[in-house]
Amino acid sequence: MIMKRKLFEPQEIKDMYPISPEGAAYKKQNDQQIQDVLSGKSSKMLLIIGPCSADHEDSVIDYINRLRPVQDAVKDQFVIIPRIYTNKPRTTGAGYKGMLHQPNPLADPDIFRGLIAIRRLHMKALNEAGFSCADEMLYPENHLFLSDLLSYVAVGARSVEDQQHRLTASGVDIPVGMKNPTSGDLSVMMNSIKAAQSGHSFIYRNWEVESKGNPFAHAILRGYVDNHGTTHPNYHYEDLSCVCELYEAMPGLHNPAVIVDCNHSNSGKRFLEQIRISKEVLHSMRHNEDINRLVKGLMIESYIEDGAQGAGECTYGKSITDPCLGWEKTERLIYELAALRA
Repeated sequence: MIMKRKLFEPQEIKDMYPISPEGAAYKKQNDQQIQDVLSGKSSKMLLIIGPCSADHEDSVIDYINRLRPVQDAVKDQFVIIPRIYTNKPRTTGAGYKGMLHQPNPLADPDIFRGLIAIRRLHMKALNEAGFSCADEMLYPENHLFLSDLLSYVAVGARSVEDQQHRLTASGVDIPVGMKNPTSGDLSVMMNSIKAAQSGHSFIYRNWEVESKGNPFAHAILRGYVDNHGTTHPNYHYEDLSCVCELYEAMPGLHNPAVIVDCNHSNSGKRFLEQIRISKEVLHSMRHNEDINRLVKGLMIESYIEDGAQGAGECTYGKSITDPCLGWEKTERLIYELAALRA
């Protein structure tokens, strides 16, 4: 390794770009709404929605500002948490790794500038639209750079079995969604939830730390890939019933909850399938009270334009990673889902 330069400490960048009093108030309100859904105090559902990965600040903020009036219109049915995923896991290591690595997707990697770019982006979403957003905990040691701005984090399918991810999740004060691994082994996901809900002593950023456990750690179903490379969904009625049984078999867990990821292996990355999948989940909820209590939300990959493009292309608001549902279809889908729940 070539040691290029020392990066900011989390508190340094927080001091450079501090959260505003208005932003802190928005986050506090959003945090409470999300926790009320996960605890069952609220009958609303979470809708974690947005681009596969954040790429350009202007188009991401444009998208999030479009969500604001939609959230106001469906506030009795959904709590919307926009996705601002600034880190992108890459199976082979190749491809766009997110704004943290490349704040400008068309330029060379620059993590020093990337740390500033991702904090500014999350702050802008909070200050302009009142959304404290979701991000992926790809690098557990980086959580503190955004900890005062986020309302939700997800641990991905490739990270969920990693001890540092589990232990860090046990020490954050916002809900953490634990995805099933790419193999589909649900016991891995359930064990990660148990670990995240428990207290631990461990090393974090060169400190000996102690966590009390995160009572809002929960499951995310995202489908899986078998030994032959074939994708399989796990959002169907039978799959949801199975997770109900898995939670019942672990009675010490708090706030049993499932979020269904409508893309990835659940859709085979066929982004239009998210429309059908999200409606099928609601249908399952209507026909089984246990499933209705357990399923707390949906995760949908959506951007301004349908589909995806290469990283070197320049279509405004079109994903440069996984294909996403475009804005017109997204807006219509949210209103349709709200109507189904009314």
